[in-house]
Amino acid sequence: MPQTFTVGSRSWFVNLTAWGFVVFGGAACVLVVLQYAALGSLVPAWGTPLPAATAVLLSNLPWVLGVAGALSLLVLVAAVGLLLRLEWARRVAIGVLALAIAANLGGLWLQHEVVQALVSRAADLSVLPAAVRGLFDGFALAAQGLALLLTLAACALLAWVIRGLSSPAVRQEFA
Repeated sequence: MPQTFTVGSRSWFVNLTAWGFVVFGGAACVLVVLQYAALGSLVPAWGTPLPAATAVLLSNLPWVLGVAGALSLLVLVAAVGLLLRLEWARRVAIGVLALAIAANLGGLWLQHEVVQALVSRAADLSVLPAAVRGLFDGFALAAQGLALLLTLAACALLAWVIRGLSSPAVRQEFA
């Protein structure tokens, strides 16, 4: 027996996804503005030269924050379109989610680079015994491992939402 869908029916999945986009997109916009405002005070003048990759990352941080702000606004626009059941908004939402997966996976390297720069810099500035330095490095490694697991879990969740937005029932809802 073929499955039929009522045109115009509103699913909980799309509503929750859209409102999630509103909440996370709005929070991301606020955080980008706060990070951009605090950028000058958060990046101190380093006494020793930084690794090349870290120096490039810090010099391009305003651009990264600008792109993050634009994507946050795009998420808010897509959320409103999802609530209105506009087909372009469903496609934009899928694209933004795919981009978020790629950015999260690419951000793993960024996380590693920033933690290494901060941890090595903090450890070099303080006088620590070898045992304490090993413990300090162990905590940094554990934090990186947890960040890896959380990032992979977030990517799996985003892929599940993409799958849901691509399902025949949801596509019928946007027809």
